[in-house]
Parts: sequence; structure tokens; C-alpha cells
Amino acid sequence: MKTVAEFKIPYRQILDPAGVAVAPLPEFAKDIAEVLRMYRAMTLVRVFDAKAVNLQRTGQIGTYPSCLGHEAAHIGVGAAMRPEDVLAPVYREFGTQLWRGVTMTEILTYWGGDERGNDFAVPRHDFAWCVPIATQTLHAAGAAMAFKVRKEPRCALAYIGDGGTSEGAFYEALNLAGARALPVVFVIVNNGWAISVPTKSQTAAQTLAQKAVAAGIPGIQVDGNDVFAVREVVGEALEAARMGAGPRLIEALTYRLSDHTTSDDASRYRPAQEVNDAWALEPLIRLRRFLVKDAAWDDAKERALLEECSLKVDAAVTEYLGRAKPATDAMFEHLFADLPAHLHEQRLSARKYSSKPSGH
Repeated sequence: MKTVAEFKIPYRQILDPAGVAVAPLPEFAKDIAEVLRMYRAMTLVRVFDAKAVNLQRTGQIGTYPSCLGHEAAHIGVGAAMRPEDVLAPVYREFGTQLWRGVTMTEILTYWGGDERGNDFAVPRHDFAWCVPIATQTLHAAGAAMAFKVRKEPRCALAYIGDGGTSEGAFYEALNLAGARALPVVFVIVNNGWAISVPTKSQTAAQTLAQKAVAAGIPGIQVDGNDVFAVREVVGEALEAARMGAGPRLIEALTYRLSDHTTSDDASRYRPAQEVNDAWALEPLIRLRRFLVKDAAWDDAKERALLEECSLKVDAAVTEYLGRAKPATDAMFEHLFADLPAHLHEQRLSARKYSSKPSGH
């Protein structure tokens, strides 16, 4: 019997958990100003995330999906993208969105139940948050097909979680992208848990990156807590796609340090020791250690940054809380040319129980 094909999944890491470079630094990582920009962005995301959780606990926004622990993956991806590229997120990629120009006020507005938060002022062409699992990968593949037809030097990038790779839409998007050599990059943020289901129960595959093999596209695994490695790998994938080399699949290994959402209690299914071990590997510690070793950071600068971030977050919260809330009628607009009878009834019920007069 002969072997007709063999495949390998490479793994990329640049900074180890101690903040020591174990591979050559990319050019951007030699620019301390750029490294500081990424660290500041990661810190802002973490401060914002903590505030958003507190707002949910006090009833000022709805259910919220924390991104605690994902900061390197999110900022690394955002920094690798060009403004003209298109992002198709899931529902917790706040770091990438903030880097691309979405505001904290817009994020809070959406998670406060107001769809106007999806109307981004800056990345007008980026997709809205996608709560259905894996459909955003098809959106990204469709956008990439349009770029190819129009001969535009742009790329689409879709996020997906480890659990989402079990969905049929994910495989359909990969297959289309591979068959048509589309300029799209798929980033799997493998945080170990699809709500309460561990990755080992999702698949028998040794890696999620190898799911690229069946689609005939390259797959690579990267340390998702290493912002340097994420940015480098995603940047290479986007450049290859932009040059006509087709799609890539990237699996970023990280950990969800918080609950799946504020309606979840991860302590019911995750071992406490596993979470404690993950905290020792989290991305901010790693990058901070790198900066301290380079004499570019110290405790005073850290305190000043945290204070600066808190002021920015508080200003965004004040702006959000001061926004006029939409009438309940907004839930029924832009759905049908002629609203069905049962929705007429629901609209009347919503007006009745709304704390805000609808004007009707």
C-alpha cells in the first residue's frame, strides 16, 4: 500500500509564558512604540470587559459574553488587518473591533438591547455581531468571493470558536473558500470550552487546524496568548490571500478565563485547578514581562495606564447611559413590508409593558 498524501500542522510561538522570545522577533515587535500600542489596547479591552460584566450584574446591560483571556488573539488579529479588509466576528471579539474603530459606547449599546449599536460609525463594511453559530464564516466567504470577482485587493476574516467548528456551516465555508481560492482567513479561537463542552468531546481530531486539510487549504496552529505570534501568522495569511494564494485556517490556542456569558456558571463544569493554571499563561502577563525586560515598562506606567483606561471606559459608560432608549416598536421594524397579525399583537403588548412611551 502506498501513501498518496501526507499533511503536517505547524505551530508558531514567539513569546513564551515568561515573556522571552523563543523565535526571531517580527519587524513590528522590534518597534517598542508599536508593542506598547498593542499592550495598551489589550489592557483597555480587559478594563472594559470587567466594567461590562459589572454593568450586566447591576442590570444596565443584558447578557454579556466576556472576552477575558482572549486579548492577544483579538489584538493580534486586529493589528494584522488592513482598514479595507472585512471582519466577520462571532460575539466576543471586542478587542479586534475596538482596534478597527468600533467604540465602547457602540458595544454597550448593542449589549444593552439596542440594535443601533451594530451601526458602526467607522468600520462601516464590517459585519455585525453574529450570535448564530458559524453562519459568519459563510458571510466572510461570500464577501471574499465578491472581492475576487471585483478584483479588489481586500480580504475577509472570520472568527469562530472551537465549538463552532462542529457546525456544518463552518465546513461549507471552508470548502467554498478552498474550491474558489477565495481571499479569506478563518481564525479559530480555541479556548477549550464550547460553553460546558470540552474540546475533546467536540472532535477526535488532534488539532482543529487540521480541519483545513479536507478543504485543501493550509492550516496552522498558533499560541493564542502570544500577540506577536498571532499578528505574524494572521498577517502572513492575509498577505497570501490578498496576493491570490487562497484562504488559510488558523487555530489560536487560548483559554476563556471567565464564564461563557454572564448567564453561565463555569465553576459547575470546569476544574478550579485548570482555571488557575490558565491564569499563569494569560496574555497580558506575558507581554508585560517582555516590556519590563526591555526596560520599556514599570509599575508606575502600569498604574497610569490602568487609570487612563478606567477614565476612558467610564466616559463610554456615561455616554451609553445618556443615550435615548429606543421605543419597543423598534423591535418590529424592518422585518416585513406588511406586519403579520400576530406581530401586531406582540407590538401592542410590548407597548403596554414598556417603561418608555412609544408615542402611539
